[in-house]
Amino acid sequence: MIKAILIGLVALLHLYFMWFEMFAWTTKGRKIFKKFPPEVFEPTKPMAANQGLYNGFLAAGLIWTYFITDPVWKTNIAIFFLACVSVAGIYGALTADKKILFVQAFPALIALVFVLF
Repeated sequence: MIKAILIGLVALLHLYFMWFEMFAWTTKGRKIFKKFPPEVFEPTKPMAANQGLYNGFLAAGLIWTYFITDPVWKTNIAIFFLACVSVAGIYGALTADKKILFVQAFPALIALVFVLF
């Protein structure tokens, strides 16, 4: 039960990231990424939307685990997508903003621990 809740929370976060990057990058982005110069947001809108699409795929993969009946297959898919989210979060923390480690990678790593053990 805890595994399912944690996977769901990570999926919901990535649905939010998808919305944010695809539809609110130039408005909310300026408020969230205060270190970025304001003139950066409009030219990077297509790039952010592409990134948002990838976050949507990560969410879809995690949501997919709710529909898999085979427990081994379900676990393998959950591990794969949680690992992808973790790597993306760590990379984002190293290259864009350290907050990403706590907002993206940390929840996925916690869920991954619960799935593995």
